[in-house]
Amino acid sequence: MNFKAQAKQNQLLERISTQHLVVGIDIAKQSHVARAVNFRGITLGTPLHFSNNDAGFSQLLQWMKDMQETHQLNDTIIGMEPTGHYWLSLAAWLKDRSLEVMLVNPHLVKRTRKTAIILPPKATSRMPWLSPTW
Repeated sequence: MNFKAQAKQNQLLERISTQHLVVGIDIAKQSHVARAVNFRGITLGTPLHFSNNDAGFSQLLQWMKDMQETHQLNDTIIGMEPTGHYWLSLAAWLKDRSLEVMLVNPHLVKRTRKTAIILPPKATSRMPWLSPTW
C-alpha cells in the first residue's frame, strides 16, 4: 500500500517542470490566500489575498499571469485543500478557464504541518524559547 502511494506521488511530482508556476491556495470562507513557488519550491513574489467571488477570482487570474510573465514561466498548476464547500466555486471557475487544479488531501497537509514544527526533545530542553508550546 505504501509503495503504491509513493509511486503515485512521484508521478505527480514528475509532472512539474522547470516551466511551471505552482500556486498553492489556502481556502477560507470569505477570502483566500494564494502563494506562488517555482518547481523547486522557492517562493516567487508576495502572497495574494483575494475574495471568494468573481472579482477575487479575476484578481487571482491576473496575478498568476503577471507572475508567469515576471518569471518567464509557461504553465501553471494550482493546488488547494478542499476545505468544507468553500473551494467548490473557485475550483469550478478555474476549471472553466482550462487551468489545472489539484486537490490536496487535508490529512497530508496536517501531517506535513506537524512534522515541520517538531523539534527534538533535547533541543527544546536546552533552549526553551524553541519549544513549539511556548
